[in-house]
Amino acid sequence: MTLLVISPADTAGTVQTHTTDPTQIAAELAKVGVDFGRWSADVDLSAEASAEEILRAYAPDVRRLAERGYTTVDVARMVLDPNADGYADSVAAARSKFLAEHRHADDEVRFFVEGSGAFYLHIDGRVLAVVCEAGDYISVPAGTTHWFDMGSRPRFTAIRFFQSADGWVGDFTGSDIAERFPTYDELVA
Repeated sequence: MTLLVISPADTAGTVQTHTTDPTQIAAELAKVGVDFGRWSADVDLSAEASAEEILRAYAPDVRRLAERGYTTVDVARMVLDPNADGYADSVAAARSKFLAEHRHADDEVRFFVEGSGAFYLHIDGRVLAVVCEAGDYISVPAGTTHWFDMGSRPRFTAIRFFQSADGWVGDFTGSDIAERFPTYDELVA
């Protein structure tokens, strides 16, 4: 379920907007310079699908974004077996990389082709929590403070686009704001 929840940054429990309507989500995000859309994500990916296979399966979408100046493309995939040894440690390590508020020198552009995850955008005194699922495209402008939560049982595949190879490196703000907002699991419960 694609979802947008908007709250004041200083009052996480207050909800100003709560919607699953993609048209309304796109309109609200456009107000803060974030591009959002729904694309087709209908390829059934095997658990063993390589990044190259995923990029080939979505080649038309990759080309469409390359035309916008994104020269580096890769695949972020988190499909873990909950029965595997060390599962909890693997999840904790993966989540901790993205749960702290940060920004990037490059746009953060993602096309979700499988599963879901939540972007939390801290803009103009508000937090816009966007749960993206397969078929969602989101482009967060460079310099936007945000964090990402993949949940306690992560499962997602997203094609990532960058204008430079090191544009994805996070510049962490040191803020603890992410700790005050509902997690991905709480948003989708």
